[in-house]
Amino acid sequence: MVEVRELHEMAEFEQVNALFDDIWHFGTGAPPITVELMRALAHAGGYVAGAFDGGRLAGGSVGFLASGNALHSHVTGTAAGRGIGLALKLHQRRWALERGLGRITWTYDPLMRRNAHFNLAKLGARPREYLPCFYGVMDDAINRGDESDRLLTVWPLSDPHVERLARANALGRADALGQADALARAEPRGPDGFPPDAVVALADVGGRPVAGPVDAGTVLVAVPADITGLRGADPGTAKTWRHAVRDVLGGLMAEGRAVTGFSGKSYYVVEKM
Repeated sequence: MVEVRELHEMAEFEQVNALFDDIWHFGTGAPPITVELMRALAHAGGYVAGAFDGGRLAGGSVGFLASGNALHSHVTGTAAGRGIGLALKLHQRRWALERGLGRITWTYDPLMRRNAHFNLAKLGARPREYLPCFYGVMDDAINRGDESDRLLTVWPLSDPHVERLARANALGRADALGQADALARAEPRGPDGFPPDAVVALADVGGRPVAGPVDAGTVLVAVPADITGLRGADPGTAKTWRHAVRDVLGGLMAEGRAVTGFSGKSYYVVEKM
């Protein structure tokens, strides 16, 4: 059973720091948050929480209050499996609602397919802005050798589709996965699981990005299956994907088109509004 709770003691913040270093392996690079800053944020009313699996710290999340009646989730890291990330997000949502906050924002790498599916299909969050090389050059083991493009993502906590997904997720891990997927598929879909009028603006052809038409009401933008592995195995192709997604997805968003979902665990769904 996963228990999520707020953290207040220096020893707890040190555990979170160690967990984050185990995940990202910062080396000589600066971590995204320090023990001292976690202490200050927690004392000042910010969000610092840990997820415990059998008494062992398996996830941590740190956020601060932001403009627009929001909590900005700055960094979240979890051990793999057992629904740790979902448990943290549901706790974060309850925490924000109890304080009268209407939304939670965060950034994530648009090339991380698993994160895109989790954020958009499981939680119902929506990207609002494409941010090229947002954090500059990063030197951790996961991001090393790549540019730090990010999607600024908004989670409107009381929107009906978010509430439906939250209720399904709260039923439990097994039920949550099935019901949240069913809700994500509730809108009309073609035989391949995509909106019937969609065209592919960026396709994955043999592991490489290939641009297609964008002049349609609904377009699909592919991301690679495993960008983390690709960075190590073929950094040139990883860089090609980075710039292709930046040009296509970032360009569509700059035109005012909205990212409305993540379909087939492979494609961003982008629509004219």
